Amino acid sequence: MQRHMDLAASIQLVTEEAVVNLVDHAMTAFATRNLCLAGGVALNCVANGKILHSGKVDRLWIQPAAGDAGGAVGAALAAYHLYLDKPRRRPDGLDGMSGALLGPGYGQNEIEGRLRAAGAHYEVLDDDELLGATVTALIEQKAIGWFQGRMEFGPRALGARSILGDPRAPEMQKRLNLKIKYRESFRPFAPSVLAEDVAEWFQLNEPSPYMLLVAAVADRHKVAMTDEQQALFGIDKLNVSRSSIPAVTHVDHSARVQTVHRETNPRFHRLLSVFRERTGCPVLVNTSFNVRGEPIVCTPEDAFRCFMGTELDVLAIGNCFLRKEEQLTSLRVDYRNAFDPD
Repeated sequence: MQRHMDLAASIQLVTEEAVVNLVDHAMTAFATRNLCLAGGVALNCVANGKILHSGKVDRLWIQPAAGDAGGAVGAALAAYHLYLDKPRRRPDGLDGMSGALLGPGYGQNEIEGRLRAAGAHYEVLDDDELLGATVTALIEQKAIGWFQGRMEFGPRALGARSILGDPRAPEMQKRLNLKIKYRESFRPFAPSVLAEDVAEWFQLNEPSPYMLLVAAVADRHKVAMTDEQQALFGIDKLNVSRSSIPAVTHVDHSARVQTVHRETNPRFHRLLSVFRERTGCPVLVNTSFNVRGEPIVCTPEDAFRCFMGTELDVLAIGNCFLRKEEQLTSLRVDYRNAFDPD
């Protein structure tokens, strides 16, 4: 309702002002232009974008698990450096987190064994076949469960435990929210974009590997709204396509961007590259592989259960490729009424 929208907007504005003022004070007090952030408020991607564009910092790095866990990691590093007198290391790549893919991973033989035990029907494809079949399904407007490599550390799906979709599809945002995530239709989704193409699609020149910065869609990809559309309000206005990638473009043309780097997530980078080759678009919708009320899937069994309990069409897990219509109907689970939308 209007009151909820007004309260949310007001709290967000005050938060942004407080955060930018704190940053201004810290930069002056410590005579630096470099800033690291952790803690729960550091997950406020819009505020992070305001910091980046405030002109107060040159380099901004945000812990990928920027909640209480992020503070703990920072405290451990501080003790290691300040009290044990250990040297700081400058990473050769993007950063020392190496993409934050630090969780459990499963080999191909183990994945196949676990899927067989769960009663799944799958085919095993080589790498090129897997990428080609997944991109074909994306182009056909299907929703994909993508389970590859080691799990992400932190609350964001970064291309290891992700649900993927075609951002060019106007109905994709609503479909993923209502039919797969089982939450309210207006919730925005993040775009994953090839790092080398980010400046062509978004007003962002910084790496954002952990999906913690908000930036506007590049002007060349925006779609002008008519006077009639401008007069709409709330969700009605949100449902108007505002760019060539409407599924990841919010009402103010902003998006929570993840840059995908070949060095840290080569398979996800290859998937985006194949999608770009076939469509001209280096962007995919990326949201966490779970339904509301459950954690992100970790094991192959978690992924298969979520696949069977939602309206996901395809599951790509390791080199196994699963289609929903080929699964036993007796294994289906109905998640639709398990959770109230939030």
